[in-house]
Amino acid sequence: MKTITLIMGLLLSVFLGISIAQETPATGRSPAPDGADAYIQSPANGAVVTSPFTVRFGLRGAGVAPAGVQLPNTGHHHLLIDATEMPSFDLPLPATDNVRHYGAGQTETELDLAPGEHTLQLVLGDWLHTPHEPPVTSTIVTITVAE
Repeated sequence: MKTITLIMGLLLSVFLGISIAQETPATGRSPAPDGADAYIQSPANGAVVTSPFTVRFGLRGAGVAPAGVQLPNTGHHHLLIDATEMPSFDLPLPATDNVRHYGAGQTETELDLAPGEHTLQLVLGDWLHTPHEPPVTSTIVTITVAE
């Protein structure tokens, strides 16, 4: 499915004559849109929730585009769950239990987490899942899942 999405995005950019987003020469990463800001709309920092619960993603100053579709000033969300350290921003973000990809352009998800304290943070990735330069990240939201 990712291959099809990538091919469709490339064909769309060629067909529509859309210029491919430029990479930042020093890093090879897509430039972040000026003023772009990712944030978690809900749950709020400090919230107590019961699983499953909905996480709503927010983004200002940039557009959301699916993975594989390379349009200027866009990206798609990745949700870091209980990340003890940030992944490398020089490579595509890995898909793990702690790094969830929303490459179809989703702006919310339902999570089912074990009871206890958890952290959530958004990272905007470009068409290849690589964070922008500079990275567009949300502040960390800490929640408690009630038993």
